[in-house]
Amino acid sequence: MKEKHIRKPDWLKVKFPAGESYTRIDRYHRLNGLNSVCRSAACPNQGECWSKGTATFMILGTVCSRHCRFCNVGSGHPSPPDPEEPAKIAKAIYELQLKHAVITTVTRDDLVDGGASQFADLIKEIRKLTSECRIELLISDLQGNWDALKTILAEKPDILGHNVETVPRLYPQVRPEAEYQRSLSLLAETYQQDPKIITKSGLMLGMGETEDEVLQVMSDLRKHNCQLLTLGQYLAPTRDHFPVQRYVTPDEFSSYVEKGLALGFAHVEAGPLVRSSYHAEEQYDASRQE
Repeated sequence: MKEKHIRKPDWLKVKFPAGESYTRIDRYHRLNGLNSVCRSAACPNQGECWSKGTATFMILGTVCSRHCRFCNVGSGHPSPPDPEEPAKIAKAIYELQLKHAVITTVTRDDLVDGGASQFADLIKEIRKLTSECRIELLISDLQGNWDALKTILAEKPDILGHNVETVPRLYPQVRPEAEYQRSLSLLAETYQQDPKIITKSGLMLGMGETEDEVLQVMSDLRKHNCQLLTLGQYLAPTRDHFPVQRYVTPDEFSSYVEKGLALGFAHVEAGPLVRSSYHAEEQYDASRQE
């Protein structure tokens, strides 16, 4: 697809990060060598979230085994999992006094269980230190390994998230190693294994999808028992990544919220700067009021 050069609209401007909480979390990351999707994926909300005292941790390294064209995380040959990582991340969550921890990962197709045991060990370590912290996971599709999924769900995370990212027509161009139906099946399987665990997914808009395609994906997600949804604007990290095709307006995002709630989602977080973990605690609270 030919690259487009489109001027970024004013509504995508973000404030420079500042504040005591931002400085504290930034310092903690630097001193303890932690990986966060906030930095690795060039999230536009890093300043806001860190200033509010929240962060999303990324486990299993910073090298992904897949080669998605939208993602800023490096791809290649990942290193073996760090056996000390679960305890280190749990300690960070405890010392930063987080009440809602979000943990995501690079895709690890090189591991037999896709990294499921590392997620399970991390949940155990967090719960050793604090019973107050809610745990939200954002996992890969595990290549359809539902036994690996069972390993994660056995530790009872509060939210299990997996993003479909875009509409199925664009998968060959945007995320060729993923399968749309497999992603939907993971969400359905999660609900089937444990209906008490909240399921969540998300899409990035502005890649060339149509409104009808987005609405179809939203309908598919509901049919597969997805309860929470995030919709945000895709921002190409570099000129080498998949190019932005258009900037979706705030009014369009508001319309998707209304339509998503009408479909039966417990909560829809949608806006130009929305990402999976944006307002994660508020999303959880909304789901409990359903």
